[in-house]
Amino acid sequence: MTKLEEKTLHSEKIFSGKIIKLELQEVQLPNGKTSKREIIKHPGAVAILAVTDDNKIVMVEQYRKALERTIVEIPAGKLEKGEEPKSCALRELEEETGYECESLELLTSFYTAPGFADELIHIYLAKGLKKKENAAELDEDEFVNLQELTLDETLQYVKDQKIYDAKTIYAVQYLQLQEALKHK
Repeated sequence: MTKLEEKTLHSEKIFSGKIIKLELQEVQLPNGKTSKREIIKHPGAVAILAVTDDNKIVMVEQYRKALERTIVEIPAGKLEKGEEPKSCALRELEEETGYECESLELLTSFYTAPGFADELIHIYLAKGLKKKENAAELDEDEFVNLQELTLDETLQYVKDQKIYDAKTIYAVQYLQLQEALKHK
């Protein structure tokens, strides 16, 4: 079996922004030849599948400049330096939705685009939601509309491409699978 590791020979920082960093890496391939890799470094993020007591999924509608459109998503946000994912999930849930929760369970973590980025998203399930008085506010450059949808409405949003991102579709499929298992 061939060893698949690529050894970094040289790394050059091309860009360092508020959220991401871009590096150009020269790597040695398993066959001894060299190649270039453009790598996005990301601090990681969390996403929260927040389900109300009446089984509605809490979503946020947000304009995404990279797509030049709004999409509906589960609440999410990036990790601050040194922040634990669970703490970030609680913070983002409150900031984006005004909710706090009684239970928060890690469902999974996954890399969003491992071909060129190291972003790792941790998805949590939040239950026992209660509106919080004096909830933390959104970041000054963040604007969202809150929506609470049934699973059927959410699945229709996926079909209609109102929900169009991997983390949200992943979370919706998790709920869909849980529902199917209940009825077995």
